[in-house]
Amino acid sequence: SALPGDLLEMELFGHEKGAFTGSVYRRRGKFEQAAGGTLVLDEIGDMEPPTQAKLLRVLEERKVERLGGGESFPLDVRLLACSSQSLVQRVHNGEFLQDLYYRLKEVHLNIPPLRERKEDIPVLADYFLSLYNQQYHKNIKGLSDAALQFLLRHDWPGNVRELHHVVKCAVLMNDGSELVWLEHIPLDIHLSE
Repeated sequence: SALPGDLLEMELFGHEKGAFTGSVYRRRGKFEQAAGGTLVLDEIGDMEPPTQAKLLRVLEERKVERLGGGESFPLDVRLLACSSQSLVQRVHNGEFLQDLYYRLKEVHLNIPPLRERKEDIPVLADYFLSLYNQQYHKNIKGLSDAALQFLLRHDWPGNVRELHHVVKCAVLMNDGSELVWLEHIPLDIHLSE
């Protein structure tokens, strides 16, 4: 969602040398790079309509062609499309192609926001704590009871990404204590309470 249509197309489909001003080499797109694997398209609901149409064509033909190229490559990728928006509502509003919606909706998973599954918070916090203990060479054993209770009370408007950020900051702010204390939790979380 952070890329404008032209850049997104270049990222997804790649380009040939000379396809546009400044393209001095051939570049494989994400579809080619993910051949035989899985490609995740995050926040697909933000994709611009012209790019949606090109993606629909690729999915229907099961072939991808680099920008500025004439050669097609068979599509051998499992596609996961994610959106925090209701794609049904975006289709209804004329902002998302109905055909693309149905093409993507072979298997639908609805994952509730973190605020609706608070039982996942301790597990996710422990995972992120372990990850950043290793990355930053720390030896934090866990969260204090007060810190955990605070995390459980928070509404998590940023979902798992926000929890990820909070735990990372808490690890960085930890001065060598064996536990993450409430004072290690970033100030912006406290202000939102």
